[in-house]
Amino acid sequence: MTTTVPPVPSGPPPVDAAHDPHLSGVFEPVIDEIDAGDLEVTGELPPEMDGMYVRNGPNPRFTPLGSYIYPLEGDGMVHGLSVSGGRARYANRFVHTPMLDAEIAAGRALWGGLMTGYTPGADEVGPSLAGTMKDLPDINVVRHGGKLLALAESAPPYALTPELATVGRETFGGSLPAGICAHPKVDPRTGEMVVFCYGLEAPYLTWSVLGPDGGTRRAPTAVPDVDTPVMIHDMAITERFVVLVLGPMYFDVAAAMRGGSLLAWRPEDGTRIALIPRDGSPVRWAHTDAFWSWHSANAYDTGDGPDATVVLDYVEWSRPGGLSPNTSPIVGGITRAEIDPVSGSITRRFLTDPHGMEFPRVDDRRLGQRHGVIALGTKTGRVELANGNFDAVLWLDTATERAVTWDAGDLSVGEPCFVPKPGDEDATHGWWVTFATDRTDRSSWFVVFAAADPGAGPVAKVRIPVRVPLGLHGAWLPTEE
Repeated sequence: MTTTVPPVPSGPPPVDAAHDPHLSGVFEPVIDEIDAGDLEVTGELPPEMDGMYVRNGPNPRFTPLGSYIYPLEGDGMVHGLSVSGGRARYANRFVHTPMLDAEIAAGRALWGGLMTGYTPGADEVGPSLAGTMKDLPDINVVRHGGKLLALAESAPPYALTPELATVGRETFGGSLPAGICAHPKVDPRTGEMVVFCYGLEAPYLTWSVLGPDGGTRRAPTAVPDVDTPVMIHDMAITERFVVLVLGPMYFDVAAAMRGGSLLAWRPEDGTRIALIPRDGSPVRWAHTDAFWSWHSANAYDTGDGPDATVVLDYVEWSRPGGLSPNTSPIVGGITRAEIDPVSGSITRRFLTDPHGMEFPRVDDRRLGQRHGVIALGTKTGRVELANGNFDAVLWLDTATERAVTWDAGDLSVGEPCFVPKPGDEDATHGWWVTFATDRTDRSSWFVVFAAADPGAGPVAKVRIPVRVPLGLHGAWLPTEE
């Protein structure tokens, strides 16, 4: 009688998920995909609210191999909370890439973490996937041109059905084969979606425009004077410009191959801001001392003339945390930069006390124009929380520079998202929504705040029948007629 000895799994060992703050606790991944209706509601959901809040985020199906860097890796999972007629239902779905499906078939992780660089061979995943990097459409979600897209970090997004099932990789008819960014901006005036993409080979940075129908209006166009691969996570637009913040965080493939870090923080280079005219005229550059920014809230022009200042509101950090070996203290807060497109001068000042906060959002109907309130997750400092974990929501009125905060207590809250009141342009008549998970019993909720008085706390809470891990970015999708 012969016995078959199962092959020894290849690749690096699994990470210690139990001791990784972004793989345990309120971040612990969930496995099951579910649908649930008639959810329990505390308070009253606004009867005018009709649509779905969708949110993406890293959710490794299997324990990662070798390394795990939040928030840049992990299988995508999209959570959807639908509201109509004062009732709510919930569904969640993995974004099924070929790599994830290969791992599901194998029953374990096959690709190493980004900082590990391990890829499986043909004997494990077949010739078509051997040696490929894993697709990671796990950061954001946007609806544009009739398509719902799960977004990755400068890579092709994945199209989803309205029910959140995966359709497949989206290259926009082959016009954007390298992909797009995780934070495209949809111009509410024109319906255009403006995107960028960075890469490890020249051209290192390009920008593109998709029309309201989803067709490509501007093919990938190289941004000049970018001669090394640089990481850029977010962007902003004004009526005149695409605004890109180039912090001195560079990809160093040679160092990674020697066992070092893939990313290098070089503050001596300072930070550059590119103002890319949307009409295709020459790029304007501004330069200042080094800072890092994950996320922009919004930008706008102060006038119509060629010398009008560009105002950019964003979360500024003294350096990136988690991706750089630098261990010096970091500080960050909502910052306003005023940029002169003629001289290239920049002035910057904090609009809030610089402490832990992220995920700034405005009413998306104001993107590229003067905005009012910025909402974001923040920390009370009462308990120690990992990066991306917040126990309060802050709303900053940029006109008065006054802020109000809702202390979430034992709840860890996610990115706030604005929901307009249908047919009403007054932003104070809408709502802010987010997911929240209790750190004590791990119950999860969809919380709704009245924009007129968000500091008063939720006007409604919807009990989610399963835990929703803390994640990243989302969007409100009004029901289409």
